[in-house]
Amino acid sequence: MKKILTLTLMITAMVIFTGNACTNYIVTKGASTDGSTFITYSADSHTLFGELYFKPARDYPDNTMMKIYEWDTGKLLGEIKQVNHTFSVVGNMNEFQVAIGETTFGGRDELVNPEGIIDYGSLIYLALQRSKTAKEAIQVMASLVNEYGYYSSGESFSISDKNECWILEMIGKGKGRKGALWVAIRIPDGYVSGHANQARITTFPLNDPANCLYDTEVITFAREKGWFTGKDKDFSFSDAYAQPDFGGARFCDIRVWAFFNEIADGMDKYESYVSGNIKIENGVVTGRMPLYVKPKRKLSTQDMIWFMRNYLQGTKFDMTQDLGAGPWGLPYRWRPLQWKVDGQTYCNERATATQQTGFVFVAQARSWLPDPIGGIFWFGVDDANLSVFVPLYCSITRAPETYAEGNGNMLSFSTDAAFWVFTWVSNFTYSRYSLMVEDVRKVQKELEDKYIAFTPAIDLAAKSLYDKDPGLAISFLTDYSVNTANSTVKRWKSLGEYLLVKYHDGNVKKEKNGEFETNGYGLPVSPSQPGYPEWYLRKIIQDKGEHFKVIGPDTH
Repeated sequence: MKKILTLTLMITAMVIFTGNACTNYIVTKGASTDGSTFITYSADSHTLFGELYFKPARDYPDNTMMKIYEWDTGKLLGEIKQVNHTFSVVGNMNEFQVAIGETTFGGRDELVNPEGIIDYGSLIYLALQRSKTAKEAIQVMASLVNEYGYYSSGESFSISDKNECWILEMIGKGKGRKGALWVAIRIPDGYVSGHANQARITTFPLNDPANCLYDTEVITFAREKGWFTGKDKDFSFSDAYAQPDFGGARFCDIRVWAFFNEIADGMDKYESYVSGNIKIENGVVTGRMPLYVKPKRKLSTQDMIWFMRNYLQGTKFDMTQDLGAGPWGLPYRWRPLQWKVDGQTYCNERATATQQTGFVFVAQARSWLPDPIGGIFWFGVDDANLSVFVPLYCSITRAPETYAEGNGNMLSFSTDAAFWVFTWVSNFTYSRYSLMVEDVRKVQKELEDKYIAFTPAIDLAAKSLYDKDPGLAISFLTDYSVNTANSTVKRWKSLGEYLLVKYHDGNVKKEKNGEFETNGYGLPVSPSQPGYPEWYLRKIIQDKGEHFKVIGPDTH
């Protein structure tokens, strides 16, 4: 996500420091356990309310115009021509299993066109309403910015359908120039990719339209500006328009590395780069990760959900392993990401799972099923690490009430809105993470394992209905998706109440056979009081031990 429209290459990382940042992972058919394609997305912003966007299919008369509002701010940008028919869209996936996610990389500020009408958010949802394949979505996006101008700064887009996965990177041409500079690369089957607020496409094939599409001016424009002087085959999109700096590596590409590091060998050689050690030779950053890698094992739905919960665990960047985690091993750091002490600048880590997420998804497309059944939009709100991904089939005709757009906002708490229920539980869990997360994990696993286990049966029932009456199958999938989502929020609300009672006032109530223990007279037995871990107490002693030292006999 981004909230700032004009960015210079020097301050690209400042967008990341404020937390307006997202993460996308991409998995092709040959890299998944069952032949699904996957893209994931965490929409991260301190001001984004997590809700499910739902746009039903509609027909429009000729010459209908539609207003375009900037997704981030709600600002009216202008009007464009509406098409005669739009497709149904559930979240970021349409009825043909096309899905799109994004991350902002910013890039050169002089390439922002404030006169453009199409911002990156509108581009996503317009393309979903007008495309039946990933490649068609790319063509729609290119034609829209060519006709109306591109308003935003640099963006990376993940675009998938039931057969292919693409990454598209785009940046404007500056004030007064419509269109955009862009390159789209199809991820080879059997490989995975990702992007996280840093442009990732470097060199690309110039004569392979089945696997690479690009704007006709993408290289010549850079030559005109003096940003590139070599041979066309050596042109690097990222180095010309959004070259990584310390923040681009340490706060952005590190999230891609965390994904690759889990599923591919040899990622340790990129540890220096993602630590922020930038080396440039002949104008090109060296030591960068490849755009895509071949995983050493096939990936499942569960895998993709858990990758979105990554906080750099098991690496030297693991946020539970330093003093900043506090006594309860909290894998989060409150903003800002950069801070100064005695004139020296330091940083915290920026992981995939983060507290300021508005919504998160895993979009799964399956080519062997009819489109209404094949597409599952696994959706969650708030922090992915402490949320639940609920299955929403791409053909549903209404949104679950608890997740529906317009049910709640960032300024008013509501137990009827999924976002606030999950935020309530996660924020309470942050207060004593290492103890409370175990209770959260238990319910999280209970729900997600059940939904994944149910999927084959739901598919089978829906296919049986679809063969007789497609409308009946869609009605069945709608009821299942809506009821599952709403019941998830109800269960999570119950979890929040349980956590509050169990961990009241820093105590931990004792349990027996799944219930809180009592003394037989309606009162709880004396609760546990685990205290602080010894390593933390030693830190207190090092800091101010004499002040707390007990004088005289030990009365404990």
